[in-house]
Amino acid sequence: MRVDDRLRFGEPSVVLPDVTPTAHLRLLGGFELRVGARPIALSLGPQRLLAFLALHTRPATRSSVAGTLWPEAAEERAAANLRSTLWRIRRTRLSLVSTMGSYLGLEPAVRVDVRDSIGAARRLLDAQAGERDLDAAEVALQGDLLPDWDDDWALLERERFRQIRLHALERRCDLLAAQGRSSDAIEAGLAVVAAEPLRESAHRSLIRAHLAEGNRAEALRQFSLYCRLMQDELGLEPSPEISGLVRPLVASVTRS
Repeated sequence: MRVDDRLRFGEPSVVLPDVTPTAHLRLLGGFELRVGARPIALSLGPQRLLAFLALHTRPATRSSVAGTLWPEAAEERAAANLRSTLWRIRRTRLSLVSTMGSYLGLEPAVRVDVRDSIGAARRLLDAQAGERDLDAAEVALQGDLLPDWDDDWALLERERFRQIRLHALERRCDLLAAQGRSSDAIEAGLAVVAAEPLRESAHRSLIRAHLAEGNRAEALRQFSLYCRLMQDELGLEPSPEISGLVRPLVASVTRS
């Protein structure tokens, strides 16, 4: 009996599940496209187009995409490059790029790791962040965005993501310390300091985590390390904010 016959006689129809594998686009740590467990090999042109569309949540005009990806080419040549790149993507027979008149966008079904990471970071920065958000962010906030790419648009997006990531990691360190998870907090603080050694707010979070654990010597050691870095690299003194965290400890050591 066919499906339409079942409907005619009032019998429930059978809806087969969608077994099409999801396309996953990885941009953190480097470019990789996978469909299920299968990696998809792409040349640099299609990689750049997919990455550009993935980093823009709204569709972009063909002219703006072509002008951004091929800034040194004449308008007609850039448009031809874009058409050639779209053709190469279509040859994969994968649904990756949606076209809407003069607009291009990434197909909504494509999963993008950096979008997931930004979502995790924003949830973490929200005042209502819970323990599940803290644990999920540990994995989601790893890696730099397309670290080996030097296109101007990629550099801007990398810096934007870096700032979001660093703020979220600092927030995670502070929240873990407030929950008494000192070991996890210190590990999170070290991750921020490793990513940006001269970032004062990262050192402040790490010092607070050491103090929350009761390790005053570690807090002083971290403060001394930061002072040396600032002096050696920039010739600057520590700010009153970070000095205030350890001032009682320094005074105690001085009196003794």
